[in-house]
Amino acid sequence: MSYDRYVAICKPLHYTTIMSNKICMQLVFCCWFAGSFVIFPPLLLGLNLDFYAFNIVDHFYCATTPLLQISCSDTQLLETMGYISALVTLIVTLVMVIISYTYIVLRILKILSVNQRKKAFSTCSSHMIVISLSYGSCIFMYVKPSVKQRTSYSKGIAVLNTSVALLLNPFIYTLWNKQVKTAFMNMVHKIVSFSNK
Repeated sequence: MSYDRYVAICKPLHYTTIMSNKICMQLVFCCWFAGSFVIFPPLLLGLNLDFYAFNIVDHFYCATTPLLQISCSDTQLLETMGYISALVTLIVTLVMVIISYTYIVLRILKILSVNQRKKAFSTCSSHMIVISLSYGSCIFMYVKPSVKQRTSYSKGIAVLNTSVALLLNPFIYTLWNKQVKTAFMNMVHKIVSFSNK
């Protein structure tokens, strides 16, 4: 998405040529391949784990960390693989986003019109809010050296990552739209006037 924003702002006249179906498919394939590469090796190793008799996952969903916590096998290798893959994934993607947005900000600062500069920044700001929510919660969830340390607070972060961020996405992306802002303000005024009666 940051690459899409980069092309839209830095090379707007070439957008349809650069962001062709072929490029979009290549970007999607690269994301799927990288995701599979991060997930499948630990998954294959995790199939050989032994578990305690109670087998109750202390979490909202079945993730890697809660499974490793109830395992009676040695999980050191899986913990190390998970830590390294999470760290590498987060750092590589974050560096790519930072590079992309650095070019975008440098390009926006060259725009002479204040209105167009403001419009360009507002286009990027919603994406940056979503990125901050996602990266912040992922860093707290996955970049921890030991699985045994995190039981209580990882549930709250999991809710933030899987539910709250997804619920906020429509609001974050649409509140920059003038019609949505106007409709939202009209709705608030109606609610306030109704409550005053």
